[in-house]
Amino acid sequence: MKIENECLDCIYNQSTRVSDFLKVTPTQAKQISQIAKQHIEQFDHTSTPPHNATPMYEDIANYLQVDDIYAQMKDEASKSALKFVSTCKDSINTHEDKLEGAIKTAIAGNVIDLAAEVMFDLDEEIEKIFKTDFAIDNFKNLKQKLSQTKILVYLADNAGEEIFDKICIETIKELYSEIEVYYFVRGKPIINDLTMKHAKKSGLDEVATLIDSGVPTPGYVQEFATKEANELFKSADCIISKGMGNYECLGEEHNLPIYFLLKVKCQVVARSIGATLGDIVCKKL
Repeated sequence: MKIENECLDCIYNQSTRVSDFLKVTPTQAKQISQIAKQHIEQFDHTSTPPHNATPMYEDIANYLQVDDIYAQMKDEASKSALKFVSTCKDSINTHEDKLEGAIKTAIAGNVIDLAAEVMFDLDEEIEKIFKTDFAIDNFKNLKQKLSQTKILVYLADNAGEEIFDKICIETIKELYSEIEVYYFVRGKPIINDLTMKHAKKSGLDEVATLIDSGVPTPGYVQEFATKEANELFKSADCIISKGMGNYECLGEEHNLPIYFLLKVKCQVVARSIGATLGDIVCKKL
């Protein structure tokens, strides 16, 4: 998905959130704003939002001399998500279709996003998600695909979401015991995306083989991935892709067995995917 003019304000606003979250000095805030403006002026409009935004974040992190800008907030997001585990598991076990309940649980976690145009409340999302229909509903197709899958690649998105992904993966493995699950995380800290450190801390290695994709962008870009990651990616029988960033990078890859699970949190993605703001999506290209 190519970057659009609407993305520019959104990405600039993301840079101001860094200043707000970290409570930087006025001088630092001014410099962060300048870094963002300089990058935005040079954006490549033939490329994706994640491609464009990554160097901006890297320069902001270098300026602040921090490796992981949102480290504390990622820890807090994961801890906050833990309080919903029992509720989600109970809802899945009483749901008409356990797999559908698990998939909706994974999507509920997708409201955790510091780079989104619109923020949603996780408590409200958990409360209503199991009664909400998919705006784009390829769930039956996904269910059929999983029944024939041996290798499942699951692309992680944001920290906090992995708590819900873990529940989803546990359910998938309960229903389809032959599946090998490979859980892909980012190669380095970028915004609040999940890295190996946070995935291990949340116990994702208990339910899946963790793969450091090597990708430094907030979305899976094949050209940046390690050889191991791309070999697994291309050999997968099924790929579950969480979140808007992964969709922005992979939404035109029609030759892949990929299913996008996400909450629509910006108008640009809404138009691209064919849904409206606030919708939940289970989409097969």
